[in-house]
Amino acid sequence: MGASRGFLEAYRAQDLVVADGRPIVWLSQLARHPVDLLPGSDMVFPLCDLAAKAGVPVALVGSTQLALDDAARILQREVAGLDISICHAPSGVFDPAGEEATQILKQLNDSGVRLCFLALGAPKQEMLAARGRQLAPAVGFASIGAGLDFLGGYQRRAPLWMRRLALEWLWRAVSSPLRMLPRYARCFAVLPQQMVRAWQQR
Repeated sequence: MGASRGFLEAYRAQDLVVADGRPIVWLSQLARHPVDLLPGSDMVFPLCDLAAKAGVPVALVGSTQLALDDAARILQREVAGLDISICHAPSGVFDPAGEEATQILKQLNDSGVRLCFLALGAPKQEMLAARGRQLAPAVGFASIGAGLDFLGGYQRRAPLWMRRLALEWLWRAVSSPLRMLPRYARCFAVLPQQMVRAWQQR
């Protein structure tokens, strides 16, 4: 994030940021400002339950159309009264600053949707959510990464025992090496510097 000003600014624009990764939790502990782990995929059902009880229409944006449709069916089956008004899978080369993103946000703004799950992966989902503050100000955005793919069975989440041992990153690296290994390599490259910064905040 430190190497991408746009990504950093997108994060700073959010009302609530959660720790969606073990390194963040470990760094917070090192800095003596501990936070709890809360993966985006764990937020889907609780937020849908709140939306259904409040009568708030929901949108699903990201992933593929098949994954979104399957996720929508599962959510509406499991969460009584849930209204999913929009399921939109962007094009394969999606630019959160581009025209397609603008049209998605305008559609959300005009639809009456009040909660939108973004399953685009970082940093695209965070940057789209930041733009949404201006183009769809009545919509709340929840960035959930692979949450809808997990739900629809298009990606398998790590077994519970691996999550408890903080090895979910290893599971994802083995499951999707072409996509995840470069991302983790970048994370590991900056980890020593982040550890020094965390220590200095003690």
